[in-house]
Amino acid sequence: GNDKKKFKGDKSSCSPSRVLHLRQIPSDVTEAEVISLGVPFGKVTNLLMLKGKSQAFLEMASEEAAVTMVNYYTPATPHLRSQPVYIQYSNHRELKTDNLPNQARAQAALQAVNAMQSGSLAVTSAFAAEGGPLPGQGSVLRIIVENLFYPVTLEVLYQIFSKFGSVLKIITFTRNNQFQALLQYADPMHAYYAKMALDGQSVYTACCTLRIEFSKLTSLKVKYNNDKSRDFTRLDLPSGDGQPPLEPSIAAAFGKKPSVSSDAINTLPGLSVPAAPGTLTSLAVTTSAVSGQMTIPGVTDVPGNSVLLVSNLNPEAITPHGLFILFGVYGDVHRVKIMFKKKENALVQMADAMQAQLAISHLNGQRLYGRVLRATLSKHQTVQLPREGQEDQGLTKDYSNSPLHRFKKPGSKNFQNIFPPSATLHLSNIPSSVTVDDLKKLFASTGSTVKAFRFFQKDCKMALIQLGSVEEALHALIELHNHDLGENHHLRVSFSKSTI
Repeated sequence: GNDKKKFKGDKSSCSPSRVLHLRQIPSDVTEAEVISLGVPFGKVTNLLMLKGKSQAFLEMASEEAAVTMVNYYTPATPHLRSQPVYIQYSNHRELKTDNLPNQARAQAALQAVNAMQSGSLAVTSAFAAEGGPLPGQGSVLRIIVENLFYPVTLEVLYQIFSKFGSVLKIITFTRNNQFQALLQYADPMHAYYAKMALDGQSVYTACCTLRIEFSKLTSLKVKYNNDKSRDFTRLDLPSGDGQPPLEPSIAAAFGKKPSVSSDAINTLPGLSVPAAPGTLTSLAVTTSAVSGQMTIPGVTDVPGNSVLLVSNLNPEAITPHGLFILFGVYGDVHRVKIMFKKKENALVQMADAMQAQLAISHLNGQRLYGRVLRATLSKHQTVQLPREGQEDQGLTKDYSNSPLHRFKKPGSKNFQNIFPPSATLHLSNIPSSVTVDDLKKLFASTGSTVKAFRFFQKDCKMALIQLGSVEEALHALIELHNHDLGENHHLRVSFSKSTI
């Protein structure tokens, strides 16, 4: 009954506040784990940990985000390290923590999580104080799993590490009787966040501890896609010597049910595969998420959801085509449905579960047409097309055969060029007759402020254009991707990792 008692200081806990009071927090929980509870609902702006009292205060950027979070967690109590955590509104309107001791760790964790969320690759001062990525630190991590009591598969590593960015390749091996892996991200910052958050964490409670360092390798060469190595950008690689997915002795270990520790997994709402609590299946990546052919012993037919619920849209400005183009940056969109009665909400069906996760990690929390977009996994497995004669106002569209899909070809270069939304766009397929001024005018016509522009020196078919903000870039990409530039050339637009 004690967990239901209201905390003395929070008598007015019924009226919403952007500060949330969390009770019954496990004593060994990290700042990043507490922050992770708030991340899916919006930006977390401050944190106060009261470890002695097993409590914490979490401040969200807006009251709206806090309300969404409380509404989500009221029926579905969140767990940290397998313990239920209770959340209510605080009677504090904001947190003042500037002159409190021991706040450096909380601030560093906030910087890390927010930078990861917004895809902003600026290393802020608090982060730099923690060390920041050094120039020599690349995008390849070396992972050693200590105290390997249960098998840690390539799928499990992918599930854990893909929370921090786009994982391109993984190679696993055993050296000196230790299970190890090399893992390559698309971006060095993502490798840095993953190392910050996961080094020293355990995959399962009290065992399978991750020790992570930067590898001296700058890139991994993967010859085979099988249970030991995987190149997620090349689904056409052979499986090698056709060995069975896992030795029977290891497969048998899946019968034991370790409790899954949330240290490393930090399963955010909508990111976990539904499964019995505390079993390995809650880590299992779905078949489609990993090269389409991997099944995990003991896990039968885990549904990998590829349908997203996108909410808080601007109904005046959003169209099925706009969502198709935007989400198409992170995967092939098969269907889009804007809700007939509530046009702020839409369903977007991606080609597979991996692309759905990529879209969530890059687009959730972005500003689009003046509103902060929310993306989570939907409970629907497919998007239904309207029946004959059913009134729909053109709100449901089928794009499964669209020529604009970016990821149809296995091993397409586009897999390696997936970047978070940024104010700088990469333009390609530009005919030689089109000038700098033509392109600047074209982008200005969509309401963008053009800050800088340059053609690639070797190749005038490609250019970078920097706009006034990330939101402007999102709008311009939606309007101008596939724009007809004449001479049978259609402009191709994507986000760039470079700045001008």
